[in-house]
Amino acid sequence: MSNLVKRENTTVDLGPEADVAAISENLQDLTAEGKAEGLIDNEHNVKVHLVDQQADPDSPLYSVKSFDELGLADDLLKGVYGMKFTKPSKIQERALPLLLQNPPHNMIGQSQSGTGKTAAFVLAMLSRIDRAEKSPQALCLAPARELARQTMDVVQQMGKFTDITASYAIHEEGPAKGQKVTSQVVIGTPGTVKDLVQRGQLNMRKIKIFVLDEADSMLDQQGLGDQSLRVKNSLPKTCQIVLFSATFADVVKSYAERFAPNANRIMLEVKELSVDGIKQFYMDCRGEDHKLEILRVLYALLSVSQSIIFVRRRDTADRITRLMNESGHAVVTLHGKLQSSERDSVMHDFRSGKTKVLVTTNVLARGIDISQVNMVINYDIPVDSNGNPDPETYLHRIGRTGRFGRTGVAINFVHDKKSHQEMKAIRDHFDREITKIQTENPELMEKTLRLAL
Repeated sequence: MSNLVKRENTTVDLGPEADVAAISENLQDLTAEGKAEGLIDNEHNVKVHLVDQQADPDSPLYSVKSFDELGLADDLLKGVYGMKFTKPSKIQERALPLLLQNPPHNMIGQSQSGTGKTAAFVLAMLSRIDRAEKSPQALCLAPARELARQTMDVVQQMGKFTDITASYAIHEEGPAKGQKVTSQVVIGTPGTVKDLVQRGQLNMRKIKIFVLDEADSMLDQQGLGDQSLRVKNSLPKTCQIVLFSATFADVVKSYAERFAPNANRIMLEVKELSVDGIKQFYMDCRGEDHKLEILRVLYALLSVSQSIIFVRRRDTADRITRLMNESGHAVVTLHGKLQSSERDSVMHDFRSGKTKVLVTTNVLARGIDISQVNMVINYDIPVDSNGNPDPETYLHRIGRTGRFGRTGVAINFVHDKKSHQEMKAIRDHFDREITKIQTENPELMEKTLRLAL
């Protein structure tokens, strides 16, 4: 049987004899050290709320200990085990039976990064495909092209022994003008998918499952929220709606429940979502120029493995990158103003380890898995659209390090009364200590961080 997955509007052979290493160069995060144990095996209980109030959420019917129990097609099960998953993670144990049950039910899922939620919803998408029907049947929206690409990697790897087709609906990589989308799985961003639907290129009549990844970000952002809702409103009434994210602010949670009505819910408490494996520090800087000076001092540590520096504004990212490079420090930047080809090139080099230090805005705060990252710097403390401290974005940012049970370090730069207050609000929200590191003694500062890494 021919095993094909369509990617970037081309079709590539993904059969058993294909070069899987080439296909999965961006999948180190899921196959960390070749073991499913690379996933965070959270000790906290997963809280399940079933739409059927008479059902027992703790019943064995709603939990599995093996992928064999799910009744998957043999070629799909082969793909799962080919990804080195030996058993479901805790979130997968509870989510997969609910995602795969018939008739389908909507789901709102919340689980910290690195727990296998992407693999869970991808498996649900692939399981819903009618192989004989050569039209779109599963749609996943992501807030940024980088996350869409990461999800496509999982689709390719998991579906490599099947004949299921998949393609992008992202800027500059969707179908040509006037060309119909015929692939069975579509991975895209809200604006591009909305445009394809409006132009009649993407027919939604056969869509069986609709996934919103990083759903809190998608529903909270005015533009993405409106576009996602327009896409959702064009779906069949019988379509299964799945929302997944690491965090759900209360106001977004209420909207999510309306977006995916009568949904089974898997939720974790705020404290349970704190990333305990990440050591959190702050540095008291004298001003903006001193922040840059401290970055230069830290550069040797930043480039030991890989690091991400988060800022609020694109111009700040460009400025830091330019000044660091002028000082002889190799730093790259990524934000939404770059051309698509530039963003793809930057991400490819960072994933491959060719570049070590990346300066970015919140475009990479959510969902991106790069296992070699062991330090995150909040050059600017994250705030929401109203200028208030943003604990959810903070959690997503620092979650880019300490992936899959590894240790990691998060450093927050504060330089005035306002940034101190912002950091204190985030510390109080999670009830986690953030330790001060003195900046006056560079040797002591470096020693403290080396011990933490």
